[in-house]
Formats: sequence, structure tokens, C-alpha cells
Amino acid sequence: MPCMSYLLAIIVTPLAILMQGRPLQAIFNGLLWLGGLLFILLPFVAGQAAWLIAVIWSVAVVYNRRQDARDRRLIDEALRRQRE
Repeated sequence: MPCMSYLLAIIVTPLAILMQGRPLQAIFNGLLWLGGLLFILLPFVAGQAAWLIAVIWSVAVVYNRRQDARDRRLIDEALRRQRE
């Protein structure tokens, strides 16, 4: 499933962010992503830069979500060991 999340983060960035439980970020990323795609159709470098920023943002959100889950497991395990 992680590979699918990263693939989605590259192809459809707002959907990947929305699936990570961040709807407000998904809206702003969607605006940036759509603007980037629109300007990629026209020969503007700004469109490519905007699209690249949206993809990097989306991949970072997916990575941080996995890192948060990993951190939560470590904290829960440490608290469980402390109680024993």
C-alpha cells in the first residue's frame, strides 16, 4: 500500500493528501496542482515549477503520515513497557 500512496502522490497529488486525512492541505495543493497543469499546457516554466512543488508537497505529506504512525507505535510500546 505505501507504493500506491507514493504513486498517487506523484500522479494525483490532492487525492493523495486527502487520503492522508488532510482536507485543507488537499484543497490548497489541488489549486497549486491544477494551476501547474494549466500552465504546463502553455509553454511556461512557472507551471512546471508549480506542479513540481505540488508533487514534492504531496510526497512529503505521505512520508510524514507514515512516520507519524511509526512514531505512535514506538511511543505506545515505550509506555506499555514502562507500565510493566
